[in-house]
Amino acid sequence: MPLPPPTPAPTLVLDRVLALLGPLVRLLLRHGVTYPVFAAALKRVFLREAQAELAGRGMADTDSAVSLLSGVHRRDVRTLTRGEAAEPASAPPPTLGLAAQVVARWLHDPVFQHPDGRLRVLPREGPGGFGVLVAGVSRDVRPKAVLEELLRLGVVDDTDDGLALSRSGFAPPAGFDEALWLSALNLHDHAAAAVANLTGPRPRPGGFLEQAVFVDEITAQSAERLHDVSVEAWRRAFALVMAEAQARFDADAAAAPPEARRHRARFGVYFFSERETP
Repeated sequence: MPLPPPTPAPTLVLDRVLALLGPLVRLLLRHGVTYPVFAAALKRVFLREAQAELAGRGMADTDSAVSLLSGVHRRDVRTLTRGEAAEPASAPPPTLGLAAQVVARWLHDPVFQHPDGRLRVLPREGPGGFGVLVAGVSRDVRPKAVLEELLRLGVVDDTDDGLALSRSGFAPPAGFDEALWLSALNLHDHAAAAVANLTGPRPRPGGFLEQAVFVDEITAQSAERLHDVSVEAWRRAFALVMAEAQARFDADAAAAPPEARRHRARFGVYFFSERETP
C-alpha cells in the first residue's frame, strides 16, 4: 500500500501557527478586539515582515516584491507603506469593533448626555435608550447581544436606575499597559528564537536555547508542586544569569566601542499547567 504524500510545509506551518494563536486570540476577545479589526491590522504586520525578509535576502522591497511575498494586494501595499509616513501623529486609531463604536457614541453624542455633559443612565428600550444607541451604530446586531458583550467586558453596569457606562470604560487597569508590553516582548523573543531554530539563520552552532520539560497524567496537586519547583529553579537561574549579564555589560561598556555594542539578549522561563481536554 503506497504511503500518503507528505503534508506540504506551508500547510504544516499554518496549522501550527493557528494552534499557537489560540491564547492570543482569546486575549483579543477578552478586550473587545474583533476579527475584522485584527485581520485589517495584520496586513501591516505582513508588510513589515515581508520588507524585512526581502532585506535579509538582499532584495529590493518594491511594491511588486512585497505584494508577491506577502499576498497583500499592491494597492494596499502602496496605501499602507506610503500612507503610514504621511499620516499625522494625531490620526485616530482604528475602530475596535462594534462594542467600542457603541461606547464612543455614548461618550460623544449629546443625545446620551445631560446638558452639563454628564453621561445619561440609559433605559434598555424607549426614546434615548440603549436600543436607540445601538441602532445608531448598527442595525445588524441585536441590542441585547451588544449589551451582553459590554457587560462581559465590564464596560457597562446594569443598575437599578438603568444602564450606566463604567467610569473606566475601555481604559486598562493600572499597570496593565506595562505588564502587557513586557509579556509581548517576552513572547516575541521566545517565538523569534523558535523560528530562527526552525528556519535559520542560526547565529551560533546548535541554535538558540529553547527547551521545555513536559509531563502529563498527573494530579492538580502534583502540577502545583511542579510550579513551586519551577519558581525556585528560576530564582537560581536568575541570580546566575543576571550576575553574568551585569558583568558583561560593565566589561563591554569599558572596553568595546559603541558601534560594537549593538546586540541584545533575553533569558526567560515559563510554566503552564491546565486540565487536559480530550
